[in-house]
Amino acid sequence: MPQTPRTTALTHRLVSSPAGRIHLVEQGTGPLVLLVHGFPESWYSWRHQLPALAAAGYRAVAVDVRGYGRSSRPNAVHAYRMLDLVEDNVAVVHALGERTAVIVGHDWGSNIAATSALVRPDVFRAVGLLSVPYTPRGGPRPSEIFAGMGGDEEFYVSYFQEPGRAEAEIEPDVRGWLAGFYAALSADTMPAPDAPDPHFVRRGGTLRERFPAGRLPAWLSEADLDVYAGEFERTGLSGALNRYRAMDRDWEDLAPFDGAPVRQPSLFIGGGLDASTQWLADAIEAYPVTLPGLVSSHILDGCGHWLQQERPQDTNRLLTDWLASLPG
Repeated sequence: MPQTPRTTALTHRLVSSPAGRIHLVEQGTGPLVLLVHGFPESWYSWRHQLPALAAAGYRAVAVDVRGYGRSSRPNAVHAYRMLDLVEDNVAVVHALGERTAVIVGHDWGSNIAATSALVRPDVFRAVGLLSVPYTPRGGPRPSEIFAGMGGDEEFYVSYFQEPGRAEAEIEPDVRGWLAGFYAALSADTMPAPDAPDPHFVRRGGTLRERFPAGRLPAWLSEADLDVYAGEFERTGLSGALNRYRAMDRDWEDLAPFDGAPVRQPSLFIGGGLDASTQWLADAIEAYPVTLPGLVSSHILDGCGHWLQQERPQDTNRLLTDWLASLPG
């Protein structure tokens, strides 16, 4: 009978970085694959990918982005600039004794991964983007763009801008808020197309009032929710939300890269029911120009935003097939 490849156990460690420390979890040996999560998650969102990548012959490493989990949480909003997050990733690669890595990100992690590849092509030799397509820097300030969305309602990114405002909604009941947020963007629990959009807030309202209630998505067990809630109950949400509050600083910092493509070999996976994929369809169509090294692009039909957790087997197959195709 064919034998299942042996993999090492999960190993937790803290490494030095410009943030102070970055917590990471690794499994396996081989070429380094760095996994970067989005909002509001942690290294745990890659729990299905770590063993699969390790079994395929890779050293899979999932980080807690600064502001999350056991990684450092600077107080200042400007400490969450994209360029600082890039340097955290570089520090992780070097702390692990490596010179280069493949980087894969989901949600905000997709933006962080793309920018890491753009700014430090000497370190990041290939990039995988999940859920959020690559869009080069350009146009008006992000805060101006998001402020103009929604008409009489407020887009969630604008709602997150004022320090303390979203925290006042979330932190009295972190577990309940997270359950609703995850459900709102999951294929099997998201509101019907004719229901009020959970990405927008009515004037004087909250995000939570539009979240589904009473049922967790199939991918999220009570134990999984406990892991996420336990981390955010301990750390609060300000570190995670500061990523949104640093967008205009990114726009200023990345001016030298205006319109720049990411040229390394790349992969994109999106969810067919994910608003990120739908709203940024033009960005996906622009990939021949913006991602000239694109190896493969996939839309998972009937999948929501949390695709590596909603569809772990499909995600693992696409990731390992892509990784196997990379030179070296």
